[in-house]
Amino acid sequence: MKFTSTLKAAALLTQSIGGNVLCSATSSTPRVVDASQGVTYEGLNRNGIEVFLGVPYGKDTSGANRFKPPRPYTPARGSVINAKSYGPACPQEISDAAPPFAYTAVTDISEDCLNLIIGRPKGTTSNSSLPVMVFIYGGGFFSGQNSEAITSPDGLVLESVANGLPVIMVAINYRLGIFGFAQSAALKAQGSENAGLRDQRLALEWVQSHIDQFGGNPDKVTIFGQSSGGLAVGMQIMAYGATKPVPFRQAICESQNNEPGITANFTIDAMQLVVDAVGCNTSSLHSADTIACLRGFDMETLLDASVSTYVGDIAHNAGDIWLPVVDGDFLPAAPSELIRDGKFANVTTMIGWCEDDLTAFTDTTITTAGEVHDFIQAYIPTMTSANVDRFLSLYPISDFTANEEANLSSQFYRAAKAFRDILMVCQPIFYAQNLAKRGNDVYLYNWNQTISDQIIEGLVNETGYGVIHTSDLEYVFGNITLFDDGEYPLHISASDFALSSRSSRSWSTFASTGKPSLNGHNTFKGFTTAYPGNDVVNIFIAGGPYEGLSPIDGPGAKPVIEVQKFRERCAFLNSDEIIEQLRY
Repeated sequence: MKFTSTLKAAALLTQSIGGNVLCSATSSTPRVVDASQGVTYEGLNRNGIEVFLGVPYGKDTSGANRFKPPRPYTPARGSVINAKSYGPACPQEISDAAPPFAYTAVTDISEDCLNLIIGRPKGTTSNSSLPVMVFIYGGGFFSGQNSEAITSPDGLVLESVANGLPVIMVAINYRLGIFGFAQSAALKAQGSENAGLRDQRLALEWVQSHIDQFGGNPDKVTIFGQSSGGLAVGMQIMAYGATKPVPFRQAICESQNNEPGITANFTIDAMQLVVDAVGCNTSSLHSADTIACLRGFDMETLLDASVSTYVGDIAHNAGDIWLPVVDGDFLPAAPSELIRDGKFANVTTMIGWCEDDLTAFTDTTITTAGEVHDFIQAYIPTMTSANVDRFLSLYPISDFTANEEANLSSQFYRAAKAFRDILMVCQPIFYAQNLAKRGNDVYLYNWNQTISDQIIEGLVNETGYGVIHTSDLEYVFGNITLFDDGEYPLHISASDFALSSRSSRSWSTFASTGKPSLNGHNTFKGFTTAYPGNDVVNIFIAGGPYEGLSPIDGPGAKPVIEVQKFRERCAFLNSDEIIEQLRY
């Protein structure tokens, strides 16, 4: 998701909250000799772990290679690769960080950006055979970088060590915007659509081939991602319609794994705007000449055109306008079709969302039922007005309470919850149901604790947004103290510290054991599978005063879960008629 609420302008005006505090390094140099390549990687010690930064996995994607599938990077035998500093991010708008969604400013970009970082426990050797977690960042497929401090491997790796089940974490860069998700008939004919997803796949294949040299086990790889990174994980699970083996064993999708609009025209429309802006409109948008013209520009010109033509309002998919496409290859059919037909990898999966995932992306001026209808209709213009009414009838206003102190109406919260369920809850549940139907263990969670509300209040003096998008990241990466640098009032409670440790260890325990709960370890308690049989659906409440497993309805359902009416609301959204209107 792109951050499109009124908070964005204020947040972007805020100075970056200092430097990356996760940077204290000692003088000794960890080295990895990769016998398969005949090269040596020199990293650094930092915060009690060993990190290798800016490790190249793909070649330069500029010029004639722009939009094309990535090419593996092969270092010269006998070379020494300096992995002590981050590599550049992929092309995107240069910007300050926008807390709480990002901490690290984007300052260095290049089309030669296909690099990854590796964090591992101190003292790891090539014989350690540790489970591996590969993180795919979010940012609406328009922004993001593996050097983001919030998702640094330091805290997660340290928590895994303290838990007695150490893991290695890898974070990858991949192409974004027009550079990673350009679409046209000419690109399809060249096999060059979904370039960003193909970058991710190449990085995962690099991990398969080389992570053992860093002490990882290529047979125990868990991929995980948040927001559009979670969407990317969903796409990787269904890559090639499961006709090829996947380079991972497990997956975690945080706040997305699919998205309305993948089969719509958002990206083609965005392509046309860029083509017109740079003057490549001398022939058809879909012609090879147009693609050749786009490849002829320098990075800055093409990037400036994509930024200046970017539209991020609710009518343009809330800013998610650069999306995967059904290309007949990487994505051989519409995601909903692949899911229904079971054309996905059989992997153990954990899927979740935040309690108030989309409040910060919802129009705060909404006060009437008519405005709620218009907001949802604008987001899903192909849903019939009658179906919008039927959908919203499942959200009676009596279920929602205004926050007068924050000047947010009950209708605002109604719109935000309906919006959340379309994008963050019911599509993931549709995916989860079909994964479970084919014998895969699936775990569902509802994240219900945050410090982001304090961060937002300190930055822009606004309250009432609740457990917003990205709230889970502050905890599961074990980097919760990052924002506590005195820039604004922030009280991290003992409960927050405890949840950070407990959740981070649950994530790495899942990577080690295939289950997020483990007796005798400081993990979530009783977090069992979502589909145990007999039509029961379980969701784990992560954090907050009601933490624990709950059926979605019936005996034993906790009120905080039962009131969300997941069964009836998702039955409507996941019906064949509505899926067709959601265009995925």
